[in-house]
Formats: sequence, C-alpha cells, structure tokens
Amino acid sequence: MADRTAPNCHLRLEWVYGYRGHQCRNNLYYTAAKEIVYFVAGVGVVYNTREHKQKFYLGHNDDIISLALHPERVLVATGQVGKEPYICVWDSYTVQTVSILKDVHTHGIACLAFDLEGQCLVSVGLDSKNTICVWDWRRGKVLAAAPGHTDRIFDISWDLYQPNKLVSCGVKHIKFWSLCGNALTPKRGVFGKTGDLQTILCLACAKDEVTYSGALNGDIYLWKGINLMRTIQGAHGSGIFSMNACEEGFATGGRDGSVRLWDLNFKPITVIDLRETDQGYKVARGENSRGLSVRSVCWRGDHILVGTQDSEIFEVVVHDRNKPFLIMQGHCEGELWALAVHPTKPLAMTGSDDRSVRIWSLIDHALIARCNMEEPIRCAAVSTDGIHLALGMKDGSFTVLRVRDMTEVVHVKDRKEAIHELKYSPDGAHLAVGSNENTVDIYGVVQRYKKVGECIGSNSFITHMDWSTDSKYLQTNDGSGRRLFYRMPSGKEVTNREELKLVQWASWTCVLGPEVNGIWPKYSDINDINSVDANFNNQVLVTADDYGLVKLMRYPCIRKGAKFKKYLGHSAHITNVRWSHDYQWVITIGGADHSVFQWKFIPERKSKEALHIAPQETLADSNSEESDSDQSDVPEMDSEIEQETQLTYRRQVYKEDLPQLKEQCKEKHRATAMKKRERAPGNGIKLHFIHGYRGYDCRSNLFYTQTGEIVYHVAAVGVVYNRQQNTQRFYMGHDDDILCLAIHPLKDYVATGQVGRDSSVHVWDTETLKPMSVLKGFHQLGVCALDFSADGKRLASVGLDDNHTIVLWDWRKGEKLSAMRGSKDKIFVVKINPYLPDKLITAGVKHMKFWHKAGGGLIGRKGNMGKTETMMCAVYGWSEEMVFSGTCTGDICIWRDMFLMKTVKAHDGPVFSMHALEKGFVTGGKDGIVALWDDTFERCLKTYAIKRAVLAPGSKGLLLEDNPSIRAISLGHGHILVGTKNGEILEVDKSGPITLLVQGHMEGEVWGLATHPHLPLCATVSDDKTLRIWDLSPSHCMLAVRKLRKGGRCCCFSPDGKALAVGLNDGSFLIVNADTLEDLVSFHHRKDIISDIRFSPGAGKYLAVASGDSFVDIYNVMSSKRVGVCKGCLSYITHLDWDKRGKLLQVNTAAKEQFFFEAPRGKRQTIPASEVEKIDWSTWTCVLGPSLEGVWPVISEVAEVTAACLSNDRRVLATGDDLGYIKLFRYPVKGKYAKFKRYVAHSTHVTNVRWTHDDSLLVTVGGGDTCLMIWAHEPEGLREFKLCDSEESDIESEDDGGYDSDVTRENEINYTIKALSTNMRPMTGVKPHLQMKEPSIDERQGVVRGSRPPVSRALPQPEKLQTNNVGKKKRPIEDLVLELVFGYRGNDCRNNVHYLNEGADIIYHTASVGIVLNLTTSCQSFYVEHSDDILCLTINQHPKFPNVVATGQVGDTGDMSATSPSIHVWDAMTKQTLSVLRCFHSGGVCSISFSATGRLLLSVGLDPEHTVIIWKWQEGAKVASRVGHTQRIFVAEFRPDSDTHFVSVGIKHVRFWTLAGRALLSKKGVLSSIEDARMQTMLSVAFGAVP
Repeated sequence: MADRTAPNCHLRLEWVYGYRGHQCRNNLYYTAAKEIVYFVAGVGVVYNTREHKQKFYLGHNDDIISLALHPERVLVATGQVGKEPYICVWDSYTVQTVSILKDVHTHGIACLAFDLEGQCLVSVGLDSKNTICVWDWRRGKVLAAAPGHTDRIFDISWDLYQPNKLVSCGVKHIKFWSLCGNALTPKRGVFGKTGDLQTILCLACAKDEVTYSGALNGDIYLWKGINLMRTIQGAHGSGIFSMNACEEGFATGGRDGSVRLWDLNFKPITVIDLRETDQGYKVARGENSRGLSVRSVCWRGDHILVGTQDSEIFEVVVHDRNKPFLIMQGHCEGELWALAVHPTKPLAMTGSDDRSVRIWSLIDHALIARCNMEEPIRCAAVSTDGIHLALGMKDGSFTVLRVRDMTEVVHVKDRKEAIHELKYSPDGAHLAVGSNENTVDIYGVVQRYKKVGECIGSNSFITHMDWSTDSKYLQTNDGSGRRLFYRMPSGKEVTNREELKLVQWASWTCVLGPEVNGIWPKYSDINDINSVDANFNNQVLVTADDYGLVKLMRYPCIRKGAKFKKYLGHSAHITNVRWSHDYQWVITIGGADHSVFQWKFIPERKSKEALHIAPQETLADSNSEESDSDQSDVPEMDSEIEQETQLTYRRQVYKEDLPQLKEQCKEKHRATAMKKRERAPGNGIKLHFIHGYRGYDCRSNLFYTQTGEIVYHVAAVGVVYNRQQNTQRFYMGHDDDILCLAIHPLKDYVATGQVGRDSSVHVWDTETLKPMSVLKGFHQLGVCALDFSADGKRLASVGLDDNHTIVLWDWRKGEKLSAMRGSKDKIFVVKINPYLPDKLITAGVKHMKFWHKAGGGLIGRKGNMGKTETMMCAVYGWSEEMVFSGTCTGDICIWRDMFLMKTVKAHDGPVFSMHALEKGFVTGGKDGIVALWDDTFERCLKTYAIKRAVLAPGSKGLLLEDNPSIRAISLGHGHILVGTKNGEILEVDKSGPITLLVQGHMEGEVWGLATHPHLPLCATVSDDKTLRIWDLSPSHCMLAVRKLRKGGRCCCFSPDGKALAVGLNDGSFLIVNADTLEDLVSFHHRKDIISDIRFSPGAGKYLAVASGDSFVDIYNVMSSKRVGVCKGCLSYITHLDWDKRGKLLQVNTAAKEQFFFEAPRGKRQTIPASEVEKIDWSTWTCVLGPSLEGVWPVISEVAEVTAACLSNDRRVLATGDDLGYIKLFRYPVKGKYAKFKRYVAHSTHVTNVRWTHDDSLLVTVGGGDTCLMIWAHEPEGLREFKLCDSEESDIESEDDGGYDSDVTRENEINYTIKALSTNMRPMTGVKPHLQMKEPSIDERQGVVRGSRPPVSRALPQPEKLQTNNVGKKKRPIEDLVLELVFGYRGNDCRNNVHYLNEGADIIYHTASVGIVLNLTTSCQSFYVEHSDDILCLTINQHPKFPNVVATGQVGDTGDMSATSPSIHVWDAMTKQTLSVLRCFHSGGVCSISFSATGRLLLSVGLDPEHTVIIWKWQEGAKVASRVGHTQRIFVAEFRPDSDTHFVSVGIKHVRFWTLAGRALLSKKGVLSSIEDARMQTMLSVAFGAVP
C-alpha cells in the first residue's frame, strides 16, 4: 500500500519569465536598492539586473493588476482582482507583507497611489461605481470612501504639493478631489473650448495646482485648478498610457512605441523610439502584431525603464538612448498552452496563441530563440534525439522545425480541429498527433512524416497521451474521461486488458488511471486538473489545475484525495506542467497569465538544509490547507473532543430574527389589536441564583476577579460569585449561549462571546456589571475563543463560521484592527503574545498556527511538527518565542518560534487547560488531576487528584464522581480554581483539601423539575442520568444526587413530600424516598419516554404517568397497581394537571389538543370551556385553554410555549418558551397577545418553570444550557429598587389617540432633493457647442446624476463654457455674491437657533445656508458649502471648541457620493469647514448633537430605519451606528455630562442609549409604573439634575 502522506520534497519558485503589460499601466519602478519591481500573474517580482536574480512576493491569491511605490521606494502596494480582492503592502527588500487592506472593494483594484508622506494610500475599485477609497494603510483602516465615477478610472494621483487633494482620470473625465473628514468631494475638470472632452489615460501633478494629463489622442492637457489651460498637441502619435514624474521632469510613454522626456515646464527634451532600435534584438513582429506599445515608464537619474504591451521590459540609458537593453521577455497576450522540455539539455520550449514559439534556457534564465509561426500554437514536443521540434496548431495542422536554427522541416495539415497533444515515441520512429476530432494520427519520422496509422476509439477530443517504453503501445485520455489503449504503429485498439499488465510507460502525463487516482479529490467528478507529470526517480507527481495551484504528491497515488503540498503563483488556470530532463526543475505555464514559471525541485535529503536558505518558502504556506495534514496516521480522537468538534451551535431561529418574524406576523394581529389587550402583571422577578457552570464544551472560562470573587458563565449569563457570602451577581447583556470568557490582565473586566447570527463579544465590568464595549459585525454563528493582550488594550476573538475567522480588536474603541480566516478546522484557543501584542497563536483540531498582524490582515504560518496533533490549550512562556501547548493525547508541546522543541507527557488523556504562573505552570486534564510544574516542564512539583475523599466539609454540594474531567483551571488568592466537565466549580487549597463552590447538571437536556410541597427544596432530573435535590434557601447547595439507569424527563413530589416520582426516558418510572433517594417501587409499562408524572392532591392516592406513546396510566400508590389508562390522544402528551378533588385530569398533547379524563378509570370527558374555568385545579402547568389564550406569541410557529406554572395565589402565570424567554402574565390570560414582562437568561429553550410552595421563588430549568435558575419574586409594591426590568411587550399599543396636526405633517414630509432631482427647464435638443460631436455616454443618458459637477447653488457649469460667437472678445463672467437672506426655517425643524459669543451673535439656517447674524450691527454672514436644504444645526458647548457649529442636510442615497446627505462641521466666525461627514442616512439628517467633551457628534437620519450614528468628527470616523426606531425620531441629545449616554425621542417612544465601544445599546422608556399612563409622541428633551 502506497504511503498516503504528503511528499517530503519541496518546490521553490526560482524564476518567472514575463511581465504583465496588457490591461495594466504604470506598474514598473526602480526601488531604493536599484532593483526593478513589477508583477506577473499573481506574483510580485523584484528583479536585480546586476546579479540577474529574482525575489518573489506571494501574498496574493489572484491576478495582480495594480502597483504603487511608496515615496521612500522600499515598500510596494499591489492590488488584485477577485471576488474579495485585497491590497498588500510589502517590503521589496525582504518580500514580506507589511499590511493587508481588505473588505472594501469588489471585483478588483484598478489603481493605487501613495501620498507624499507615504501615510495614506488611495485605491480605485473595478466595481460599477469605481469606488475610491483612502486608507491609513499601516492600520488597515479606511479613512474615506466615495463613488469615483460612472465609467472606468484609469489613473489616480495625490497632489504632491497640496495636502488632502487628489486627481483621478478615466473615460471622458478628469476629477479633482478634496479630502475633508470622511468625505471625498469631487469637482469635475472643465474642458471648456481649449480641448476636446475625451478619455484621459494618465496624470502627473506639478506645483501651483498644475496637473498634466495624457489623453487618448496623444495630446497632453495642462490643467490649472479645475480648468484646462492649454494642450500640447501631438505629444505622441496615439494614446499616452503612462506618465512618470521625477526630479528632472516627466517621462511619457505611448501606444506609438516611443518614450518622450520633458523638463519641469513640459518643454520637450528628447524622444526615444523603441520601434526603430530593434537591431540585434529578436523583436521581429509577425504581420498580426500591432507594433510595440509602451504601457509603463519610469525615469530615475539617467536610467529609464520601459514596459511594453508585449510583456517586455527595456532599460534605456539616457545618454546612449538608441541602444535600449531588453532585460525581460515573455509571451504576448493570448493563451499559452504548448510546453515541451529538451530531452538532454536544460531548455524549455513554449508556444502560444501569440503565434510565437520560444526557447528558454533554464540555467541562464533567458530567452535564447524565438520564431513566429502562421497560426496559434497549442502543443509542442521534442524528438528523443533533441533535433526536431513538433508544434501542433489551432487550425489542425502541425509543423516540425529544426531546433538548431528554427527552420521548417515539414508542415502537415490532415485535420480541421485544433491539435491538442503530440508526442514522439521513445525510439524516435513515430510521432503521435492527437486532435480535437477525437482521433490520434501516427506519423513515421523517417518517412518524412508520412501518416502510417490512425487511432479511432474516442468519442471526444484527445487531451493526453503517453507511449510505452518499448514504443509498442499508446494510452490516451479524452474529454469524456475515458482512457483507451492502442497498439502501435497500426493504431488498433487494445480491448484485452491482460496484455497491458506488464506494459511500462515511458512517461506519465495522463490524468486518468489507477496510478494517479489520488490527484482527484475524494468525492468529486470534476475535471479541473489540466496536466500532470510524473518523476519516476523520486516517486513524485506534479499536477496543474484550473485554480492556479501547482501540487506535489507521491507517485503512484492510488487512493483518491491524496495528501499534497501546494504552491501558488499562477493566478488563473495552469495549462501545462513538465519536469526538466534531469528532474532539477519543474516548468509550469499559465493560460490567461501567459507566463512561464520555473520551480527548483528540492528532494527530501536537501529539504532540511533548504529551510534555512529560503525565507520565501515560509511565506506562502506551502504545506497546504486542504490536505488536512501531512500524515495519514491520525491518532484516534478522544471521545470528548470528538463530541465537541461536532457541536455547531446552529439555531433554527436566532433572536436577531425576531423583529423580522414579528413584522411578517403583524398582519395577523391587525384585527386583534383593536381589542383591549391584557395588561402586564405588576409584580416582577429577579434572577437570584443559578446552579450550573458550562464545562462540558468550553475550556478556561473560570477566573478570580480583582476582589477575589469568581467569574464564569452559564447559559446566556455571566456570573460573578462571591464565595464568602455564597451569592451571585449577573451580567445579563447576552441573549444566547455564551461560549467563551476571557479576563483582562487587571482582573476587573471580562470579555464574553456568544452564539448568534451576527454574534457579539461583550466586555463588561465585574463590579458594576455594566458593558464597557460590545464588539459585533464580524463573527457569524458564534464566538468560540477570546483573549486579552497583556497591556489589556487588544482583544482577539475567533468565530464559529466555516473559516473560523480571527479578529483582533481595539476593544475600547470597538474597532477591528485586523481580521483573517483562521483555519478550516475548529479552533479551540487563541492567545496574544504578552511581549509583542502584534503576534498571536491559535490552536485547535490538527493544527497550531503562529500569526502576526499586517495592517488590516493577519499572516499565519503553521507550526512545524512531525505529526499534526489536536491542540486543546496553549500559553506563552517566559519569553516571547516560547509557547507551550497541551495536546489531545496528554502531551505538552514546547515550541520556540514555530518549531517544536520537545514534548513532555503530562496527563492520561487530553490536557484541557493550562495556566502560566510567575514561576511555572499548572495543567488540568481529562484524568481529573491538577498538576503543578516548574517553569520548563522539567519536573512535576505536585499533583492534586479531585476525589470525594478530600472534599472539605464546607462544600456546597457533592462530587458526582472521582477524577472528573478538568476543563478550566486558574490560580489566585492562595487557591487553585478548577472547573469540571460535570459542571462543578471547585477550589483546591494548596495544602490539599477541596471545596465545592457551585455545581449544576452535566451535559444533556434538563426537563424534569418539581418543587417540594412545603419546604424550600426542588428536585431536577436530566438526560445526564442523575436525579438531584437542591436546597433553595440561602445555602444554595445540592443536597443529594442519585445516578439513574437512564435519563429522565419529569419528576414530582408526593403531597406529603416524602416520596418522589421520576419518569425515565425508556418508558419506566420509579418512586423513591425523597430524603435518601432510595427506590421504593418501579414500573416499566411503556416503550416511549415518560413525559410528565403527577401525584393526585390531598392524600396522593393516585399517580398519573403520561408517556410519549400518548397514553396516561393511572396507578394506585398504596397497592402499586395500574388502575386505569386514558386513551384517545393523537400525539404524545406534554402536560398533566389534577383538579383539587383528585378526580379530574387535564391533559395537553403535542398536537395542541386539550383533553379531560376522569380518575381512576381514565374515562374521557368532554367539558365545555365555560365550565373548565370554574373547575378548581390543584396545579396549572398546562399551556392550552381559553384562560391561556394570551400567552401564545405572535410568532407561535417558531416559538412554542414549552412550560407554564400558575402561582399558588392564582394571580401570576409564568411561562417558558423555545427562545429561552421567561414571561410573566396576569392570570387569567384572556384575549390574544397579552402584554407581559420578559426575562432572558436561559439561552436555548426553557423546559420547565415552577413556583415554590409560598410563591417566593420561581425555579426554571433550561434544556440545552443545563441550568437551574432561581428567581426571586418581587410583589407589586416593591418597585423602587428594580433596575433591570423586563422589556415591554412585542407589539406597540395602537390605541393611543391622534397627533397634533403639525406633528403629523412633519412626520410625513418626504424631503426630495429639490436642487438636484428635477431640471427646472425641459432639456431637449443639443447645445450648440456640442453639436457635430459624438455624444458621450453621459450625454446620451441625459444629465446623469454622476456626471454633474459637484453642486454649488450656482447653476451647474456646462461641460464647456457656451460661446457661439468666437469672433467677439471674451467678456469676463461676473460672479454673484450673496448679500442678505430673508427667512428662517421653523416650519419643520426645532432647536435650530443658538447664541454665539455670549449672546453677541445668533446663528440659524434657512435653505442651504447657515447664517450668523450679529445683533449689534445686524450684519449677516454666510456658510454656503451645503448643496441642499439644511435641516438641523447645533453648537459645540465645550470651551475647547469655541464657535464650532454642525449642520446636517438633505440628501438622496446613502452611497457616499456627492449627493449623499452630509454633516458639515464649521467655524461660525471664519466659515472654515473643519470636517465633512458623508453618511448613510438616506433622505437626510434630522437631528445632531455634540457630546459633553465636544469630540463626538450624534446624528439621526430620515431613512426608514431612522439610523443613529456617532462620529468622531475631527477624524471623520464613524464610531457606531444602529437602527434607531421604527418610527420617526425628532430629537436625540447627549446628556450634558456624558460622552456615552444619550436619549432619543419621537413618535410614541423615548429611548435611553449607551455607547459601549462601537456598539449602541438601547432601552425603551417604560411607563408601566405610573397608573394608566400612555406612551405619547415626544417632541423634545431636556436633562435635569438628580436631587
């Protein structure tokens, strides 16, 4: 059996032939080290001409199409195409990534440019809006973005002499941009009549607002400001593709093949015509060629670099300008398919659709011969003696040339379809030619290529062929995936496979056959592998596929899905791959990128040495991702880990979906809303204590806080437990399962991550239990690992999405610093390096990765270990490069950098948790042992076994078993804190005794819950096969536990509290003694699960047992016999209740039926609804019936009410549902959709709720979250101290009176953009100056939005000034000056008049003008930068920002273009614009407010969601945004003393907001404590002091 591991040898990219000249420009530069940087395919190349060496940058995964050089000329930025394209900034010296910029552009990145300081980078996308984006590239952060133009943009440049100004140009336009705040504001260049409006291809900026640009017709246009001043006509014969500015002047290159040099005032210096100087160079062009076309020039000192359309790079020395050196050549545009290697010399031959055949020397890395043919070439072969070169053409002919001098031997055309494959036989006698006509023709070489045979057997085109070593057989592959064999030379098909058994093949280039099964993925039938070639000597196979991957595998590879090593570089499909004759190199050729790559083969024995000499190899992770690992003997997985890896935490319905679902159901209750709905109850509940700790699928989630309390999580609650007082406090900000917890180095803040569609991480204070920051928007499905950096400023998080995305946050600001896909396999732990916060590690299933931050991305490298193990935990050691990780086999791996130094055996079974101390480590494993180690893991200092025997007397419960699996471990306050898989939290004293602090059920759903009839006790039974009794009094501990044969779903105390009945999942039930939990009696009459069990009231004479078989059995407890069976239910039974007399049973089934049966016989009764209410029920836990109509929510399809319980005073009904909500209703709940109070603490479905005997507590259990929660009941009077009450009900009340007419009108105003939306005059006909000219695309569409000049209130300037009468002298056009404005906008705005300067001036607005009126001189002065009506105005009250005003205007779409709504912040005295904030509030900005410190600005939009945004207005950065309310918000204001709290008011609501990091949290104002108050429409807000 062949080895299934990946081969141990490597490939290293050694040379790339070619340069990308087509569809790109300005992509060739000298670096500071005088090397040349350019790109080809997906590789950035740094070429040293003096030493003739190349270095490669391999950080991209698709075609690179743009490149910019940093002003210091060491760093390079490159942009690529693709669905999620990104920009890499990398160092041309080390070819390592410095920063990755991603998540903004789509399609591709067309242009890039650095500014003068090199701080900012601008990029232009290939999307339909040609988005322009300005980056702070070191931080990977977007500073501003705006739609660039409706048409392609070809070049963009920073004005190097003015800050914050840019110029872009492209199809029929040039735009001058200014950057202010987060806004890029364009002004279109005015061509006037100085020059034709045409496409501008390149630009360069000069002093004094002068810009030079190269146009499509070969003219150079000189711009001053935004106006065209003059043109330099005929600078080139046709389009100018490239313009490069240097100290001495400008260089331009054009389609006419010449380069011109100009001085600083654009006076011509000299011309270099590359077309004339081809003496001595093989630049002979075929008739088809367009001639040489220059795409890129770079002038430095006396050297000029020129890149041409045909993938050639010239270097010209200025004083010897008629002798250009050709320093790089490649194939021209067109697919490249043909590749052959010389049988005895280090030569490779390639032929392409550019009709040229070229011979490359693999030693000199140079082109040594080139010859043009008549037709595109599709395949090539060299005869065995190396004399003839055969070329197969696209038109069905083939040509044979002599290799020496490229002269033709013969040209044969027997076919009409392309020849795709040809091969010489090993004995040199025959040539086999395979065509797309499904045949292979055999030609005799010696008979001057006479046709001697024909193979017809395929029914599809021939793709691959191989000869046998004795030249007697040929095997072929065809397009339909068939493999056929022929006898040679006759071409007769071999049908008897027996005779092929001993055939040996001379080469193996076929993709079908048992030897190469492994090249195909396991379960696929795709044909995306284009070429393979086997190296028989080293037993390796190299393959080339459609995704641009070169893969190395073992040969033969018999089983599908073989392991491999993969190499990136080619961007698109690789068409062919071959080993060189001596197996030193692999040559691959790219189809669309028409480049030739030469890879050095490093066999196994040299791999070790090679590691030290090849820095680049580590760059692109050569040990591939998809092949899970490099070895096949994967150790058997531990059962616990196996279980955990399979948890996906997917939900049918996420809580985030509720608002939408409610909207969909709104129609349903339009009718019912008219009826009066039941009020919510006056009393509330408050979470008091939780029994439970999430240990079964989480690790390292238990810590001491600063004050010595213990923090951990369970369900959707963060718990802070005080072990002295045995009390708990809760952080209730999450609404679904918390999966991970990390503590800040100062031990005062905690970060927790939860499950959710868009899941969030909360950072909260353990003292105040207030959220400090909420991070969301990046992780789907959930967050599974978190870690703070040592300085506490950063937080790393890992998501549960398929790629396990890693995000690095500045958590206080709520800002994402970097993000990257982590790994296909599950990640269990992330840790930030305590010494270098830019580095981190992740560990998980079969991997350990070492990451470092690069701008907005992270670069990861796999740890080098012999065999890949699953890592469960990891910590950093005493220096920055030491890492210790615990594996699933019980070893500790010790790493230095990314190399495994050694392993130490620590535990039996997985090491789940470890913790670093000042001088050593502590580890905990599945074997239930806590071990203390010295600081090198040399020796184990002490071990503690977790056993019942050493449990201290003060424990709050009982250990379920000895040596439970340890999942979390942490140290502090002289103790070791341990969390187990069984849900126990223990404190181990250094001297040995163990105290149990908290415990809960283990993994498995908890359904059974019963409260004791007269003591503060309750019993629970769970799928974890235990029955437990809990003390609900302040001692909060587990009193007794018993293991059961099977899990159980229900339990019930007898009326005297002495016996306890338990129903099990296998259809049996037991009655046990309630104190000792010993069996009294048991029965097994049913097969299905026992779903509910109840003693009859009073003496408890009968026991009703409901099962999933849809029967209820009635037993006589005394005689322990079955006395009756209730039949007739259609579905399994969910709930049971007895009436007070013990005669009648009420039954609910899963089909939502309600039945009544008479005890003891079980006869079914039909009772009318009116009577049911009169019956006195002993308990009420059913969920159906007229008196419960109102508990079913609007969206009852997805949210089943699973449990209910009526308090003993019959006033309050508690329900639990599938979404984890606990609700309180006023009983009876008549009428649909009653109002309620709602509490979230359970994460998944609530399975049961019960009031205690005196109604003082409500006890609830959660299904999947295994918790038992105890809620304190707060009766009606005690409303003063409650902080976190429930939210109000789902549906807004619709029954509260009308509005004032003004308010109604204002609510309905729709601000259209008057200035922009309609043309005042109908525009028909053609303006005179535009006649006789081809209308541009813009003009054809009428006046398109994007083509307008940025709007000033002046009339839009025409594209050229209208002048018909050329003869007359031009009169200067006079400007209008605004002198006086009458009017003030009060009809639909508020709070928009303010005093300035201690009341000397007032400021207000009307139309699009901000007005400052001096009250003494009554002079008006104006701010006129707005382009449309101003709707709101506010003043910054902070003394640091005197006279700073913000105004918000109307706008149309929120696409960040010039017509988007915007906020201008300006100085009221100087009228200087300080910042412009373009925003996504489509419609307009209706309210703005500055914060207390004056640094933040709050804005509210008119969009349908009434979005609320908070800005740092000085930087133009958006801090946070969130949907505000479904209805119009009129005013939002910061509290006068706060930067984080504000209030918004509007139609029928008041909301109180808190800014936490980047997240906005809001609570609705609740009026329920005032009798009969109705929520009205609020129009204004003011803040008072609290007495």
